[in-house]
Amino acid sequence: MIRRIYDWTLSLADSPRALWALAIVAFVESSFFPIPPDVLMIPMIIAAPTRAWKIAAVATIASVLGGLFGYWIGYGLFETLGQPILEFYGKGEDFDHFAERYNEYGAWAVLIAGVTPFPFKVITIASGVTALNLPVFILSAIVARALRFFIVAALLWKFGSPIRDFIERRLGLVFTVFCLLLVGGFIAVKFL
Repeated sequence: MIRRIYDWTLSLADSPRALWALAIVAFVESSFFPIPPDVLMIPMIIAAPTRAWKIAAVATIASVLGGLFGYWIGYGLFETLGQPILEFYGKGEDFDHFAERYNEYGAWAVLIAGVTPFPFKVITIASGVTALNLPVFILSAIVARALRFFIVAALLWKFGSPIRDFIERRLGLVFTVFCLLLVGGFIAVKFL
C-alpha cells in the first residue's frame, strides 16, 4: 500500500499543478501522510533548477502550516485522531513517558525531527498533546523545515541529477548523524 501511495505521490511531480501538489503533500505529511515532500521536490527541481528556491519555500511554508494542523490534532483531537496516528507509526506505547519530559526539550525535538527522517508528524502531534509553547513550536518548525528543504534545493540546484541518489539514500543519515553529534556535544559540554 505504501508503495502505491509513493508512486502516486511521485506521479504528481509531472502534473501541471505540481507546485500545488507539493504544497498539499508537504502540509499533510507534517500531520498524518507517510510520504515526505522530498519525493516531489527532487524531480521538480531537477526539471526546473531555476525554481529550486520557490519549490523549497512552498514546501517549507506548507510543511509548517501542516505542522500547525498536527499540533491541533494533538491539542484538540488526541483521543480520537492523534492516538491512532501515533499507534500507526509505532509511537503509541512510549508516548506517555515521552510526554512527561517533552516540553523540557520540545524545541530541540521539533528541530531534530524537522531535519531527520524521524516522522515529523509524531513531533507535531506530540507538541500539541503536551501544549508546547506555540511560538517556540512555530519558530523551531520554520528553522528545521527550511533547513531541510533549502539544503535539498541547494544540492539539486548546484549538482543536478547526479546528486539525487545521495539525497534519496544518504542525506537523511547525514542529517541524523549531524543532530546526534550536536546533541552529544551539548551533553558533553554540560557534563564535562
